[in-house]
Amino acid sequence: MSCFQGLFYCPEAFSLLLHNFCIYHISPPGHELGAAVAGPDDPLLCVDDLADQIAEILDYFRLGAVMCLGVTAGAYILTLFAIKHSQRVMGLILVSPLCKAPSWTEWLCNKVMSNLLYICGICGLAKELLLMRYFSKEVRGSVDVPESEIVQSCRRFLGERQSPNVLRFLEAINGRPDITEGLRTLQCRSLIFVGENSPFHYEALHMTSKLDRRFSALVEVQACGSVITEEQPEAMLIPLEYFLMGYGFYKPSQFSVSPRSPLSPTCISPELFSPESMGLKLKPIKTRIQAEEV
Repeated sequence: MSCFQGLFYCPEAFSLLLHNFCIYHISPPGHELGAAVAGPDDPLLCVDDLADQIAEILDYFRLGAVMCLGVTAGAYILTLFAIKHSQRVMGLILVSPLCKAPSWTEWLCNKVMSNLLYICGICGLAKELLLMRYFSKEVRGSVDVPESEIVQSCRRFLGERQSPNVLRFLEAINGRPDITEGLRTLQCRSLIFVGENSPFHYEALHMTSKLDRRFSALVEVQACGSVITEEQPEAMLIPLEYFLMGYGFYKPSQFSVSPRSPLSPTCISPELFSPESMGLKLKPIKTRIQAEEV
């Protein structure tokens, strides 16, 4: 997972076995390892162009409809792509997604980071601001508790990126428009994960409220930041299983689900596993079905 909101794509497949299934990872422009530094004459990035580039990549690899997974800003780009090219998207798996224009606090924080990147490059303070956006306090550590290996790896990863390239992508995301109205037109099923300590928690709740409840589900992960894919990936497993079962992609064994799980058949009636009934609010320890609690 790219800590700069890498984009992931799973093309159309007949099963989730290792055969007949491929994963394509798309990094933001200039974020791939060994990327050249963007020059002053390179065109500015904007979110519409980034979304349209996805269609060009799919055409290049001769891919039809795809299953998409994206994190934070990557989730925003994927959602915008699904709104503009609905026939190319089978489903959306979004982690701590964005959908509104930046709030004043986010806009100001992005401007501070932009200035740091322009003047100092990817310095220690810029890294700390990004890590605070990605991870919860529990894994970032403190005076008495060392930071986790995940955060250490991300810190090294950030140091390997070209600061002008990061700056260009950050400015594109900071200029994003509100796509709330477009959410009502989405025709694919959507599974949203968000950490309760993510700075984008409210955005995920807002986004879920605008999606068709028949075809969308929200999973809130406790004691977690934005990058759930790295911080608590195990919290994603069972929701992903049932989400993909709706496409006939995954058939778990009879021993793959704990009876204590809130997503277990002992806790949720079988009809809720249908594509028309994905309007659930899920947590690792609690499942909410509309206004009732189970």
